[in-house]
Order: sequence, then structure tokens, then C-alpha cells
Amino acid sequence: MAETEILLESGTNEMEIMEFTVFGEAYGINVAKVKEILMSEPVKPVPHVHECVEGIFKPRDVVLTVVDLPKYLTGRQSDKEEKDLFIITNFNKLNIAFRVHSVVGIQRISWQDIQKPDKTLTRGEEGVATGIAQYNNKLITILDFEKIVTEIAPETGIQMSEIDELGEREISEHSVILAEDSVLLGMMIEQSLKKAGYVNIRKFNNGKDCWDFLSSIKNDSDLYEKASILITDIEMPEMDGHRLTKLVKEDSRLKKIPVIIFSSLINPEMEIKGRNLGADEQMSKPEIGHLVEVIDRLLEKGE
Repeated sequence: MAETEILLESGTNEMEIMEFTVFGEAYGINVAKVKEILMSEPVKPVPHVHECVEGIFKPRDVVLTVVDLPKYLTGRQSDKEEKDLFIITNFNKLNIAFRVHSVVGIQRISWQDIQKPDKTLTRGEEGVATGIAQYNNKLITILDFEKIVTEIAPETGIQMSEIDELGEREISEHSVILAEDSVLLGMMIEQSLKKAGYVNIRKFNNGKDCWDFLSSIKNDSDLYEKASILITDIEMPEMDGHRLTKLVKEDSRLKKIPVIIFSSLINPEMEIKGRNLGADEQMSKPEIGHLVEVIDRLLEKGE
């Protein structure tokens, strides 16, 4: 799955989503997160786990946790059918299997055509959908798999204790630009950076708003005081992090700003793509302590 054509392209602002169904409803996952699709198999239950964790199974000598996605999404207990499928995912350096009812196919979509869900759908809070895509007159809900896993197993998410381990730190005057569409992760990253001394943070919910801001200040004499470093996710509506990185590094003024890609999608293939776009550093969520250390190094290097 990781070798599909789109992953070899750079900064196109497009993604490929794998469309699948749960109880007849259409959902999607970024193909970059998918390792393979397997026919469902018997699962060995494990005691004292989250109610949406079915247990484990062992394809090809690798033990994988199985998440009952139909139950997670609807709260309904579904019969485990032989025709069910396991989507084997890899993100945040984790391999996890998600049970689904069917896989429809792979669709290629521009991030410009992916809308953030309205707050009325999420009761003003962050829901489980990272975006809504329209394809062939059909709405596909793109799920936030990182949020699902973090909710089921909080220890897999960002750990503030990593900042404590860095020891006593001074307040920094550097300005950090953060592009992150996840409300929850954006808040956790911001809190962690402030705790690490980076209190001057300007946060954007998508790459386009971030790019518009950088474009508006790029001719200012104090540009590098207003934007000392850029941290960007990859998956964001309207403009993804790869496209944002490409635009920044192709601009004669903005290219001097260090760019860190901080994403759950970082793997060897994506590292090549990010490097070709000019990213200064790339790292996988949720390594927040490592992120702070890299910010320290890049800002010291630029002084």
C-alpha cells in the first residue's frame, strides 16, 4: 500500500483515501496509513482492555491488536461475519488492525475538497471525523484514527512527562508557527511547547491559513522574529503539510525558516518525500520531547 503512485509525488496537495463501509455508511482512511487488507480471522480476547478492543491475532508471526470499529463508531454490537475485513494500519509507529464491513476502493481527492466537520455535528467539541470528502456525489467521512487510538489507549498519545524530563528551561523569545488541524493534538502540542519555554506560538488549523499568514509577512523586516520556525502536520484540509513545505521552501524569503514535519505518517517513504520538498526535520508523533530538542537545535543553528 505504501508504494502507491501518489506517495512518490511531491507537494500536489492531494491524497488517496481508501473508502470502506461500516453498517452501510461510507468512511475513509488515508492510504498512507494502510499496510494491507486481510480477511477477518478469529481473534483471541484479552482481559482488562477497552470495550472496543476485540483482542489480538497473529498473521505471519506478528501479533496485532484488533479494534472493533463498528462498535466504536456506533456503540452497536455487531455479529462478526466471515466477510468482514481487517484494515492493517501503521501510524505513530504502531501497527493496529481495524475491523470493517467492506472495502470499496481507493479514491484520489484534493485536500481543497475536504471540509472540516461543522461544530454542530461535534457538539462544539472535536469529533472523530477529521474531514468530510465528496466523491461522485457521495459524502465520505474521513476518520481521525490517531484520536481513536489515543482515546482507546491514552499512553500512545503525547506525554507531557517527556517535557519534564528535559529539566529546567528558560523562556524563549522565538516565534513558533504551528499548523495542526486536530484541535486536541494542537492544544496538547501548544501546551507542551509552552511548558518547554516556547510561549510565543501562532497556531493555524490548516496549511492554507498558515500559508496566507506567512505570505502576508514575508516582506517584513522582522519576518524571522514573527516566524522563527514552522511545525506542520501532513494531513490537513484545504492544504496539506507537504504542499505548505513546498511553497515555503520555494520562496526566496521564507525558505530560511526551518520547517519541521511532525506527523503520524512519518515512515521511510514519507521521509524521502519530505526531504525532497526541503523539510529541515521530520519526526513521528507523539514524540514531543524529541520535537522540543529538534526545535532547540534548529533555532541555535540559525543564530
